Amino acid sequence: MINGPVTKMDQRFSDPDAVATEWEETRHVLEAAELFWISTVRSDGRPHVSPLVAVWLDGAIHFSTGTDEQKAINLRENPHVILTTGCNDWKEGLDVVVEGDAVRATDEAMLARLAEAWTKKWDGQWQFEVRNGSFYHKEGGMALVFSVKPTKILAFGKGKFSHTRYQF
Repeated sequence: MINGPVTKMDQRFSDPDAVATEWEETRHVLEAAELFWISTVRSDGRPHVSPLVAVWLDGAIHFSTGTDEQKAINLRENPHVILTTGCNDWKEGLDVVVEGDAVRATDEAMLARLAEAWTKKWDGQWQFEVRNGSFYHKEGGMALVFSVKPTKILAFGKGKFSHTRYQF
């Protein structure tokens, strides 16, 4: 993605004088976000939403989950996810919605890079060892790692309201 995604402003949901949010600003929000909300779908079709920590690296969002957590159970049958981040302030900020499929990450070199990214982003509060294609907490618990390459990202600017769509 040398030139970035295709960027479009949706005038239907934007102030008349608003401009599209630059991809660099949206990418910065994804890189800096300390908390995301993930939406998955249960086997009976009901939605499931949960907060989680994640990292943006190499054009994808990566997250981990225990094997018995509801999101992991849901992903076994349906990989489609939405991840959101932003702020709950009405007058300022940027809310971002990422759509894509969660794919299990098992490559140990990539997992090592991700473990380092988690440690760095949260000043050592999240530390993982990499073994057997998974993360392991120091306390011994195993976590699966998933990567979401976006198919679409929406950015909602506030104050001067804008709705920007990035297509990948």
